[in-house]
Amino acid sequence: MDHTAHHTSTAHDHAAHQAVGGHGGHMRGGASWGTAAKATLHCLTGCAIGEILGMVIGTALLWGNVETMVLAITLAFVFGYSFTLFAVRRAGLDFKSAVKVALAADTVSIAVMELVDNGIIALTPGAMDAHLSDALFWTALLGGFGVAFLITTPVNKWMIGRGKGHAVVHAYH
Repeated sequence: MDHTAHHTSTAHDHAAHQAVGGHGGHMRGGASWGTAAKATLHCLTGCAIGEILGMVIGTALLWGNVETMVLAITLAFVFGYSFTLFAVRRAGLDFKSAVKVALAADTVSIAVMELVDNGIIALTPGAMDAHLSDALFWTALLGGFGVAFLITTPVNKWMIGRGKGHAVVHAYH
């Protein structure tokens, strides 16, 4: 793709991108699968850290399944949003604006991932009662992440192609 049509210097001119349609110039035919996969992986990384941490904490504290899952999902959202929040803050956005960008960029992606991943864990026989030392626990959890990635990537592709979701972050990096 020839970017020289709207780049007049070596600096990446995001104002020019906006003039071409808010990244719509890049996404007229929709987002690429690579872009969608990268956005999904970014989001999944934060979700996985939060979810694993929540599962470990809930299991270590001998909490029930519901309490542990609520903690894991909550931490998945916190860590998922935090990756974007820190990136756009580092790019110079004030905190309030950064929070808005993170919410706009990641909410649907995280929600789909958590629904799919936790649904798989809940539907896998014995997984909810498995301990951290059980292969079933890790197989269900990691398998759920894999399936969540496969289902969320097309969702992100569709959203990015329409200037939504992770597309709102592109103006800040």
